[in-house]
Amino acid sequence: MRCRMWVPPAAFALAIVMWPAAARSAESPPAVTATYEMEVLGVQADPQSGTTMVFLRTKQGKRELNMFIGPVEANAIAIPLQGLRPPRPLTHDLLIEVIHRLKATVKRVVITEMRENTYYASLVLEAQGQELVLDSRPSDAIVLALKEDVPILAAEPAFVRSPRPEPPTEERKP
Repeated sequence: MRCRMWVPPAAFALAIVMWPAAARSAESPPAVTATYEMEVLGVQADPQSGTTMVFLRTKQGKRELNMFIGPVEANAIAIPLQGLRPPRPLTHDLLIEVIHRLKATVKRVVITEMRENTYYASLVLEAQGQELVLDSRPSDAIVLALKEDVPILAAEPAFVRSPRPEPPTEERKP
């Protein structure tokens, strides 16, 4: 007797996306560099340009990392910062559900570098006892880390030329 297993399209898509990343990370391990655990201070619009930004600071409080992000991304970060739960799952909630259904977990997020005025990040998952490193936009990775309560790390190369506007104060936090 033949047994068929239905694979949801989202799970199939995640498996397809994860497979090349796993193969890539196995072929070329990332260079070892110093990393710093970060905390998200908040999101707000830059007073000069009106562009939204996310503000991070090392847990030791000595270094900051400020990134320009879109307003949709800022809203997605603000939701878990404020402890809100939308009535229906948003895209990041769906991705977390797919990750969990594939018996994987989000382990950490690493903001790896800034190249050509663009920040890069890696989303590190664990599945079947192996780490899978996926390329990610930092804003998406930050949302997933906040929702899953996992560390957000920044590698030394990410601190090059970070924009310097004022981080949100307590009364201006989202």
